Amino acid sequence: MPDPFLDLLPELGNALGQTLTMLAIGVTAAIVLGGPLGILLFLAGAGPAPARRPLARLAGWTADTIRTFPFALLLVALLPVTRIVAGTAIGPLAAAVPLSIAAVPWFARAVEQALRDVPRGVVEAGRAMGASQLQIVLHVLLVEARPGLVVALAALVVSVLSYAAVTGIVGGGGIGEFVLRYGYERFDADIMVFTVALLAALVQVIQLTGARWARRVDKR
Repeated sequence: MPDPFLDLLPELGNALGQTLTMLAIGVTAAIVLGGPLGILLFLAGAGPAPARRPLARLAGWTADTIRTFPFALLLVALLPVTRIVAGTAIGPLAAAVPLSIAAVPWFARAVEQALRDVPRGVVEAGRAMGASQLQIVLHVLLVEARPGLVVALAALVVSVLSYAAVTGIVGGGGIGEFVLRYGYERFDADIMVFTVALLAALVQVIQLTGARWARRVDKR
């Protein structure tokens, strides 16, 4: 490892801490807001009442519209919103705003799909036993969908991590800005390769952890 790189280790540590901060905020927002939204999307789309169909279409259209935007464009388009919410358009806390907005619909759709993968026979058995809608959601759907939900959560963390790296292009801080400032602008291939390898290692750890966790909670 070259000596100049050793001098940048404090900056790399600070950048990694900023990235983890953005990751924590984005994933938390996705779980707290996207999880219930995914359940509502499933219930509205699968429910027999016709009145629920417009609600499902509207919520689904909103989620899909946000998801179709490339994150770099969404990041720039949401700068006015970011200034209002965070009081600034730069820094990891500001970058967490568009990260959260992008992560919520992504996870909502993933939760909806995981619930759709639950066999209908299991749900019908719960209804035959007199379970309420809330009991079916809490004790049947979410329990049976645990492996899919864990896989979706791992994929969410990987996606938010990649989004967090992109925020460096607008001064969001983190690993992306570190690579841009000390690697790309200085034409230092060693820093760029090392940082990319670090991100790849983090992704592998996340995916392996998610896969192992999914196997552990799968009781089928």
